[in-house]
Amino acid sequence: MTSLDRYMARLIALPLFSTLTIAAMLLVLDRIRRLFDFVATEGGPISVVWRMLANLLPEYLGLGIPIGLLLGILLAFRRLAANSELDVLRAVGVSYTRMLRVPFMYALILAALNIAIVGFVQPKARYYYEQLRFELRTGALGASIKVGEFTHFGDRMTLRIEQSHDKGRKLDGIFVYYNDKGTSYSVTAQSGQFLATDDPNTIIFRLTKGTLVHKAPNFTVPRVLSFTSHDLPIPLPRYENFRQRGGRNLEFTLPELAKLGHASHDEGQRDSSRSEFHFRLVEVATMFLLPLLAIALGVPPKRSNSGFGVFLAIVMIVAYHKVNEYAASIGELGRIDPLIALWVPFCIFAGIILWMYYQIAYVPGGQPIGALERGFGKIAKLVTRYLPGRGRKKESAA
Repeated sequence: MTSLDRYMARLIALPLFSTLTIAAMLLVLDRIRRLFDFVATEGGPISVVWRMLANLLPEYLGLGIPIGLLLGILLAFRRLAANSELDVLRAVGVSYTRMLRVPFMYALILAALNIAIVGFVQPKARYYYEQLRFELRTGALGASIKVGEFTHFGDRMTLRIEQSHDKGRKLDGIFVYYNDKGTSYSVTAQSGQFLATDDPNTIIFRLTKGTLVHKAPNFTVPRVLSFTSHDLPIPLPRYENFRQRGGRNLEFTLPELAKLGHASHDEGQRDSSRSEFHFRLVEVATMFLLPLLAIALGVPPKRSNSGFGVFLAIVMIVAYHKVNEYAASIGELGRIDPLIALWVPFCIFAGIILWMYYQIAYVPGGQPIGALERGFGKIAKLVTRYLPGRGRKKESAA
């Protein structure tokens, strides 16, 4: 690797990893509040939030890596152009194609990482995330007993606790009601404590200083018992097992999608599997076009420091991602073959990017966004001219 390649690698690395980190953090911050609300509503332990976020991280990386690659290369070439280093390199005979060596090395490494994430890691992480949501809804993670509210253990038992101390180890002001086929008992106690047993489906609730009222069909009057200590067995509800992985196409790995797309006897599943398979491949293949797009939009016209190229690059990659999502949904419905629905837009997008790169690399004075830059600059001047602050300055000068 030459000194030029090392210099380019350093220029690209900082904005690339900074953008990737910021994008991942923004996506995490957007989701973490909703996860805390969901876990608190379901009464689950707060620690499960971090497990759910860990299972969402591969999905966020799959979205953030292409944007990080694009902005890393684009900002690096924009810096070269702003410092006139790009003009020096071009003057000594270094072509844009030669300068693409390091960007394509980054693209190759990140594309391999991305296909490993979206093809193998993300499907399994998505399944584990859905499993955690299921366990929270069913209470299999151990729903917390909320102080001052009635907590139901299945359909037969209701529990209410007035106060909790020592992180839930000591409970005060206890009321328990149990009813099974006409036989019921009501218990009030001053304090209590949960104890584990050898049976994983049963726990012991040791009550202290209370009263038990027992009713049954064969009792003429309810039986009342005052106790100093009483052990009350509480059967834990049985929860259904979570479904097997693969309930959704998002949970299949790439080899599994390829197998289902050819071997499935269900036409709907075959179309949806092929659509998801080609969607993931197209998203990864797009990464090899990003270095060309970054150069075409990262080098501004002469005597211009507008950031329109950065804005347009983000708009293009996000819009193309949405087009792929729409094409995948159309292919999933079977209206268009997924191969055509996803790869035809890819070829069109690739043609646009190759034309833009050809203009800047091989056409003398070529600038693919020159006209757009000039139009954007005129609009910006027109807007700033009529801003309230600008108008007051002009009046004061007059």
